[in-house]
Parts: sequence; structure tokens; C-alpha cells
Amino acid sequence: MTAQNSPVIARSLMCFGDSNTWGADPSAPVRFPRHVRWPGVLATLLAPQVHVIEEGLSGRTTCLEDPFTPWRRGSDALPMLLATHLPLDGIVIMLGTNDCKQRFGLPTIDIALGVAQLLKLVHQAECGPNGATPRVLVVAPPPIVVAEPTRESFAGAPERSQGLAAAYATVAREAGADFLDAGQIIRSSAVDGIHFDADQHPKLAQAVADVVRGWWGLAGAQ
Repeated sequence: MTAQNSPVIARSLMCFGDSNTWGADPSAPVRFPRHVRWPGVLATLLAPQVHVIEEGLSGRTTCLEDPFTPWRRGSDALPMLLATHLPLDGIVIMLGTNDCKQRFGLPTIDIALGVAQLLKLVHQAECGPNGATPRVLVVAPPPIVVAEPTRESFAGAPERSQGLAAAYATVAREAGADFLDAGQIIRSSAVDGIHFDADQHPKLAQAVADVVRGWWGLAGAQ
């Protein structure tokens, strides 16, 4: 087989997040199609060099047990998913929006510490090629905005979420991970205050793709 005909060996990248990674539509209780939601757009941008694995779940937290919605604690799910998909070359983690809910009452720094716990789990998992630690990108979700559908359950969240980017940048740096502030690229929907409108998804996908291409020296889209 000649070099020109050799199969492309794709790197694997897992996107681990909540309903914004799952692709929740802020205007209706449905999921955006794969070609609309940002991990799906990312997969198109990086194909065939990178295989993108979508692992988003509505309501997922960093490490908190939600008394009303079970099986949403990210720290419980992550080790299993790392083992499921190993070897992983890279991981994108975007969580924290649900940690801002009024029922949890957490300050911003404690939400960031939840992300730090996830980063420790990644380092302990030896889930990269040959047991190494994969590259990790921590994404701070954009600030939450006040909107009627979530006004009560996310009371105080707009204020708490404003500080997530700075706190996440610190925990990412301390863990040797890369960091992206989504709030500099996209905004939360005015419809429900927490999810992304369809036109925001490709913007986030492009920003993540730029980081991932830099990790592995991949060429940009032609």
C-alpha cells in the first residue's frame, strides 16, 4: 500500500458536558440535530483526522448529586466513560452551568473545584495512548443570563457564573490543561438564559477546533 493510499488514523476526542454539549434547544424541549450542535460541527471541522465522541447529558454537574434528577454527577460518570473510550487522545470538559443552580448554593470557587476534581480523575485514569494522560481542554461556559423559564431554579446564577472563567483558568493551569473562555466567543440564549441558540454552536466548535488543531499540528479546513 502506498503512502497516498494509507488509511487515516484518527485521533479520538471526547466532549464531556451537560445539555449544551448534548445540544438542547432553548426554544423547545428537543435536541438540535447533530449537524447543528457544536460537537457535531466540531466533528465535521476535524474529520477525518479526529474522531469526535459526544458525551453530553442534560442536567449533568461536576460532582454534585441532584436530589431531583439522578445519575447526573459528572465525577461518577467520567471514570466509566474514560474506560469505555480509551485510548483517548484528547478530552474537552465543559460543565458548571448546572452547578450554578439555586438549590446547590455554591460559590464560584467551589464550582471550579468540582472541575478540578474531574481533572484529577483524568490524570488518574491513564486513559491516553500507552497509558498516558490525554490532552485536556477546560471550557468555561458563557455567563448565565436572567430569563423567565429559569428565573427561580437559577436564582443568583447569573452573578455566580460571571466568575467561572477566571476560576476555571486557574484550575486548568494548575492541572496542566488548556483553557477556553466560551463567554468570549458565544452567549447564552435570552430565551431560557442557560442554553445556546443554534447560531452559537458553530462559533464554539470553531474555537475548540483551533485549540485541538494546535495540539497535534493538524491542518485547518480547506
